Amino acid sequence: MQPVITDPAGAALEGIDLSKLAQLAQKIDLPALLNAASGMNEGQLRQLSTLLAGGGKRPRELPAPHGDFYDLMGTLSQHQRDVAARVRQFMETEVAPIMNEYWSRDEFPQQLIPKMRELNLMREIWNDDGTRTPDASVTEGVIIMEMCRVDVSTAVFFGVHAGLALASVALGGSEAQKAELMPKLLNLELVGAFGLTEPEGGSQVSRGLHTTAMRDGDAWVLNGEKKWIGNSTFSDLTVIWARDVADDQVKGFLVRKGTPGFKVEKIQGKIALRLVENGHITLTDCRVQEIDRLQNANSFRTTADVLRLTRAGVAWQGVGCAMGAYELALKYAQTRVQFGKKIGEFQLIQNHLVHMLGNLTAMQTLCLRLSVMEDAGTMKDEHAALAKVVTAARCRETVALARETFGGNGILLEYGVAKHFCDTEAIYSYEGTNEINTLVVGRAVSGLSAFV
Repeated sequence: MQPVITDPAGAALEGIDLSKLAQLAQKIDLPALLNAASGMNEGQLRQLSTLLAGGGKRPRELPAPHGDFYDLMGTLSQHQRDVAARVRQFMETEVAPIMNEYWSRDEFPQQLIPKMRELNLMREIWNDDGTRTPDASVTEGVIIMEMCRVDVSTAVFFGVHAGLALASVALGGSEAQKAELMPKLLNLELVGAFGLTEPEGGSQVSRGLHTTAMRDGDAWVLNGEKKWIGNSTFSDLTVIWARDVADDQVKGFLVRKGTPGFKVEKIQGKIALRLVENGHITLTDCRVQEIDRLQNANSFRTTADVLRLTRAGVAWQGVGCAMGAYELALKYAQTRVQFGKKIGEFQLIQNHLVHMLGNLTAMQTLCLRLSVMEDAGTMKDEHAALAKVVTAARCRETVALARETFGGNGILLEYGVAKHFCDTEAIYSYEGTNEINTLVVGRAVSGLSAFV
């Protein structure tokens, strides 16, 4: 008499492919397996039935990479979240498909400018009269973060135009100058650049500004050099900061495209921000009419006000760059298989991911608070400087861990993290090196200056 097989196992046997069963019999002792099954209780047989029917434990659906672990976006207004969503879609559909090509070519894809115009992002931050919109700093920070999540260079183009150049007109221009230029800058009908840094004056630019301006009738004659000037190779309007030889004060000048004596040479050989076209400007007896001198920018104080306004944005660049690198590393860890397992199952990789996420979350909360203070008018130089110090350093660490997660693939452009890795080095150095910003904060908290 053959043993009676209970229903659960019988149901399983009905779905078995006998040819596959014959192949299996060559590898294992089926009679012993069946003998063991005859002694199983109903629960054990049900488990065996499920296994034989191919209904074993289903793979867990992995969470999508998401860099906003504390849901900071949930604290923003619906309008700000909508702006962020528009920017994310633009970056993923318009920028991401072409950024590696232009990174390799060391060029900015100028065909993006009309598409950016359609986003109307400048008017989320500035009004036509040069005043800031409500919550402008938080909105601008979120825009920059979303841009840098995909490509830091695009955010730099935006920041140079909407921050440095446009802010120079807004803070230093006369009412007539603002009436003429603000709408065109806001609509991206004119592309702006900002010429402050010089070949021999990086960190010491306030004291080491050597470009001169000499009044000659109804015009000014500018002579000198500027270096690292983003957008300047194709800008329509470049703000040049020069020292008036008569009173030794720093003044701002609007140099329009095609002005004689204004020469721009594109800086070659960068390893970071390769989509940004940085120019080395030479001013040789460059004549600018008095009407194109920024009428309310008569000392370095205005220049400092512009820089203060934009430094928070650079801190947000570090947030976005770290977010992009973290999300790429997490997705890679969820899919890359080594030693028969997804690398995200290894403890050391999970340690990397948590370390990155901790850095990122701390950076996000720091910058959000900074921007809230800026919108409230309580932000000081040392607040912006501390945010720049922390985010630049933590971004550098986070992106290095992300690149490490990719192993050898991390140095290939196609995987995305290599570009973030390189761009971090620029974030770490510009808008005040970490050393200089550290001294700004140190002076504020100690009351003692360590500057030479």
